[in-house]
Parts: sequence; structure tokens; C-alpha cells
Amino acid sequence: MNAVDILVIGAGHAGIEAALVSARCGYRTLLASMHLDAIGCMPCNPSIGGVAKGQLTREIDALGGEMARAIDATGIQFRMLNRSKGAAVHSPRAQADRFLYEDYMGELCRATPGLSLREMEITDFIVEDGVLVGVRSAEGEEIAAGAAIVCTGTFLRGLLHYGMTSRPGGRGDANAADSLSAAYERLGFTLGRLKTGTCARIDRNTVDYERLVEQPGDEDPRPFSFSTPIEGFDRNMISCWLTRTNEQTRDIILENMDQSPLYSGKIEGIGTRYCPSIEDKIVKFPDNICHHIFLEPEGLNTDEMYVNGLSTSLPLEVQYAMLHSCKGLEEARIIRPGYAVEYDFIPPTQLTPALETKKIRGLFHAGQINGTSGYEEAAAQGLYAAFNAMRYLAKEAPLIINRSEAYLGVLVDDIVTRGVLEPYRLFTSRAEYRLHLRHDNADLRLAAYGLQRNCSVPQIEEREKRIAAEIKRLRQTTGAPSEALNELLRECGEAPAMQAAPLEQILRRPGMTLEALYRLWPPEESLDFQSKEQIEIRVKYSGYLEREARMIHQFAKTEKLAIPDSFDYDAVPGLPRESRQRLKEVRPANFGQANRIPGIRASDVAVLHIYLVKQQRARQAEE
Repeated sequence: MNAVDILVIGAGHAGIEAALVSARCGYRTLLASMHLDAIGCMPCNPSIGGVAKGQLTREIDALGGEMARAIDATGIQFRMLNRSKGAAVHSPRAQADRFLYEDYMGELCRATPGLSLREMEITDFIVEDGVLVGVRSAEGEEIAAGAAIVCTGTFLRGLLHYGMTSRPGGRGDANAADSLSAAYERLGFTLGRLKTGTCARIDRNTVDYERLVEQPGDEDPRPFSFSTPIEGFDRNMISCWLTRTNEQTRDIILENMDQSPLYSGKIEGIGTRYCPSIEDKIVKFPDNICHHIFLEPEGLNTDEMYVNGLSTSLPLEVQYAMLHSCKGLEEARIIRPGYAVEYDFIPPTQLTPALETKKIRGLFHAGQINGTSGYEEAAAQGLYAAFNAMRYLAKEAPLIINRSEAYLGVLVDDIVTRGVLEPYRLFTSRAEYRLHLRHDNADLRLAAYGLQRNCSVPQIEEREKRIAAEIKRLRQTTGAPSEALNELLRECGEAPAMQAAPLEQILRRPGMTLEALYRLWPPEESLDFQSKEQIEIRVKYSGYLEREARMIHQFAKTEKLAIPDSFDYDAVPGLPRESRQRLKEVRPANFGQANRIPGIRASDVAVLHIYLVKQQRARQAEE
């Protein structure tokens, strides 16, 4: 029997990160996929980042992952979203050349020492006394493994829907994986069913661009990876384009709703709320006649263009009618139609906070098998699961990144504590401490956890010293009213200064920027872009940051109050039966997590806390 340390099942975004980090850390790693010619495939939107997803991508980079470096090398348009809003929600996004992205990831996986690739379908797990010891392939081959990370995406019993026609498949050009679902059922796991979908791809040569609104990239594009120099970075090579649906589009959809598998009862899986099909938008938002459609090139050397916002599973002829009803798309030709895909997932309340299954030791899950959506969410989970698989093999305590440290912590805690009723998507609004969890400080927050491959900890520490020294200078240096200062304030849209004030206070004025302030009071030593950015944010948001820091301190107290994994909830008097059931299902690691379980009341947590304290005192008295 062949043997590896870590087996990764699936070569999507979760599988890539899991396999790369495992191999780089010296573990014999096997990446098994049914389709090795599609490593890092982007079957949906050809982009990386966006609201919360951009922050998550930078966290992946800070932890030593590859996604940010890959998009910096293969991106073709970069934008910072929400620039008109506060720093907490600034979110980087990049359009990818999806063919170059796949090539980049495929070549990297094949070139990584210690990482082997096999094109094979894993159909069963080999388990002894509740511990994973290996897997079995469709051909009957057995492979011994110390740990396995399952990253199957939408392939588990995948079913594709094109109008009223359905066929098995994990995505448009790939077969489904049916046997592994049966293996999970045999092992006693609960399975669920979800649905997602994608948009049509059209020939960009058949688009009337004069009737569309152009959306170019930023004039000052910013890379994702902390290892990519900002100076001279410019990969803005294409524009995206904007159009809208209209009343005619709506009428076409409503007239053909009987041909929608989503509304005719053919689809059983629950679809994503935050990236709905156009059928869902029309039905659930009947008063909204116009819906945005973003036309996004899939690469520099392809005619394919992604019709973002028009996800659908309606028949091909209806998709043509919808497209042709929109301004600029009257002559559009479809290269590949949109479709829906249903697939099995394993409800993630069956996982520990380390993404290890509770039933089988050594078996980890990452990505859409956990009920999440999105490339970035999958990649982050793959990296996190790999960290914990390695710790499992080394017999070390798991790595737990909590909600106050990273969006990754929010994501994992949400799914394992609250469960998933529909495809989960990360948003900045899900984070209680989003002012601390900004994209610009992901390296400061997380570099110590990672491989120090993309972020140099000594350099970060040195930068932190420079930042602290400069903020101290701004606090201690006074700016007296003068003609030069008042002229600067007028340029920034601010009222003249009437009295002397610390430079820190002058910088806090809404219209003032650090670059403008430096025209009169330059820094004592040269500062790089990242340092200046941190200084300005920390000064302008100091009050909010201090208040949030106090909240994080209170949060940390509840997270430190551990609950033993073997705790007997049935023994707690006064705890309602339904609360016992939820607590036994999730088995929270601490009181903070217990308090976040849906259906658990503050009074339940109080009763639990009193009981545990009494138990501890009784044990101490006996000792």
C-alpha cells in the first residue's frame, strides 16, 4: 500500500492551498483530483477579492498561502472597492486571466518538492477505531494516509441543470463524484443539499461597447500580496463594462418561469441568498426593474466574457432572449450557457473549530463541502485545515484563530458554531471587529502564525517601530496658525486654524491627509507606503480603535473560559432539553462559542457557567 502523510482530495482553491503548505512544511503530500488539467479552475466569476473576500485573500497571504501571489501575477484589472467609505470596508478586488491563473497554479503544484499529483477518484475512507488510516480509489487502490483534507467543491453527487434538462456533473465540463457521498453516509455523517449556479459566457466581439458604461481599473492599482512591491505595480490591462436588465428582461423571465428548474421543483438544494440567480432576483425583488450586469473579460487571449449578475439555469433560448433585451447585448452570442449545479455538503457543525470531523480523527474538510461559497473562503479553509492536519500529525494542539484576529476566524467560527442553511458567504458585516480586521494590516495581525514566506516578521516589527515613533512625533509636535497652514487647510476643504494644535489633531480633520500634512511637517525619516497608510488610519480612527480594542479584550475573557470536550450536558440541572441538544451537537470549546450557538440563550450560558464553577470548586475541595 502506498503511504503519504497528508492526502488532499480535490485540486480547487481549497485543495491547492492545503497541498502547497503541507508539502512546503516537509510533509509527504498527495494531491488527488479527477481533473488534474483544471487545477485552480475558476468555473464561476474570474476574479479574486471583493468585499470581505479581499481582506480574506490578504490574510491567506499573511499566513503563507499562494492565492494573493497568483492573482498579482495573473490579474488583468485591480480595483479598491468602497473607497468612498471608511477604512474598515475598503476591499481589494482583481479581475483574473483565468487561463493564466490555472497555468500558474498547475505549474506551481507540479514544481513543489514533496507534493505528488495523481489523477484519480477517491471513493472511500479506511477507518480504524474512529481514526482515518487511508483511502480507497475507484480502481480499488488503497493509499495509507496520516490525515486527509477533503476539498471536493460541488462534485459530491453533483447534478447540472440546463433548463428542464439535467445530467450528473461537478461543473459544466466535469463528471460528478458519487461514491464519496455514500462513504460519508456509511460512516454516519449527516449530508445536506445545496445549489449554486453560473452565468453565460458570451463572445466579446458581439458586444456593442458604445452603449455600455466603461469601468476601468484604478489609476494607482495595489497588489494583493505583501511580498509584491507596490512601486511600479501596474497590471490594469482591460476594462470591464456595465449594463442593466430592464422591464423587457423581467417579462421574458416571468413568461418562462415554468422552464426554470429552480421554480418548477426540479432543484431540491438551497441556493445562495447573496449571489442569487436572475430568476430569484425577479421573484424576490419584484419592484426592482433594473439589475446591474457587469461584463468581465475572462482573459487577454480569449473572446469569452463573463456576464456577471445574470446567473441562470433557464434554457438556452431563454438566455438568448434575456441577453438580447439588454442594452449593448442585442447581438450577443453565447459561447457557453449558464447553468445551476446541485451538490451534497456535510453540515459543518459536525466539525471541530480546527475543521476536523468529530466522528473521524484525522479527517478534515475545507471549502464547499462545508457549505461555503467563493474561491477565497475555500482557499482560506484549505490553508487552515492543512495547518491543523500538520498539528494533528505532530500531536500538537490545534491552531485556533479567533473572531477578533481575522476574517478567517469569523468564517470558521460561523460555520462550525451556527451551521449552514444556505451557501455561506463572508461579508464585512459578519465581523464584530472589522475596524481591526482591515485588509491593510493583515500582515501585522497574522504574520507570526504563517510560514514567514510572504511576510517578513522582522521587517514588520521594524516597520511597527517606525510607525509608533512617527505617531509619537505627530502627537508631540505643535502646528501654530500660519498663512501656509491655513492655505493648506483651505485646499483640503477645512476651516482655518484659530489656535495651535498637535499635528495629530490637525490630521484628524476629515479633509486632511498625511501627504498634505507632510508638505509643511515632513517626517524625520523616509516612510514607505504601508507605514504612511497605517499612520493615517491609526490617527484618524484612534478613538474607534481604542473602543474596539476594549471590546476585543472583553471577548477574549469569554473565549478563555474553556468547556471540556467530554462535558456531560445532560447532567446540568435547569438546562432546557432543546438547549442540551444544540450544545451536544456543536460541543462548544468555550463559553464565547456557546453564547454564539443559535437557540442558546444568555440564561442557558449562565446556568452552564454556575454548574461548571461548582464542579471545579468540588474537585478543588477533594484535592
